[in-house]
Amino acid sequence: MNSTSDKPSVFEHPIRIYWEDTDAGGIVFYANYLKFFERARTEWLRALGFGQQVLRDQSGGMFVVSETAVKYHSPARLDDTLVVTAELQTGGKASLTIAQRAYLRTADPNPSNKQLLAKGTIRLGWVDSTTLKPGRIPAPVLEALK
Repeated sequence: MNSTSDKPSVFEHPIRIYWEDTDAGGIVFYANYLKFFERARTEWLRALGFGQQVLRDQSGGMFVVSETAVKYHSPARLDDTLVVTAELQTGGKASLTIAQRAYLRTADPNPSNKQLLAKGTIRLGWVDSTTLKPGRIPAPVLEALK
C-alpha cells in the first residue's frame, strides 16, 4: 500500500499468470482481468479487516458488485506477473466506486514506465446478508475505507 497520510490510498496486489488464466495461445483475455480485479479488491478489503465473512458476522451485510466498466489495453502472457491496484474513488451511503488498474510487473523502478494492461471502475453496493436487499454501509466501515 502507498500513502502519504495515515490511511493507505492505493492497495497493490501481485498476481502471477497461470494456464487457467489464458486462452489457448497463452494470452490473458478480457474477462480474466475482471477476475484479477475481484481478487485484488477482496485482498484490499481483507487487509483493512473487512473480509466478506467478517462483514456478514459483524455488520450483517456485505459488498456486491453492481457495475463494472473495464478498458482493455494490452495482453498479459503466461508466466507474467501483474500488479493490480485498488483505490477508493468515491464512497457514498450505500455504495463505493473503486478505480482499479492492472500493470505488468517489471524490474524498472520508474513508475512512469509501467505498462498498463487494463483499467476499470467498479461499483460496490451494500446489501443485507440475510435479505440481500440494498442498505446503508455501516458508518465504521465507510469511515475506515475513506
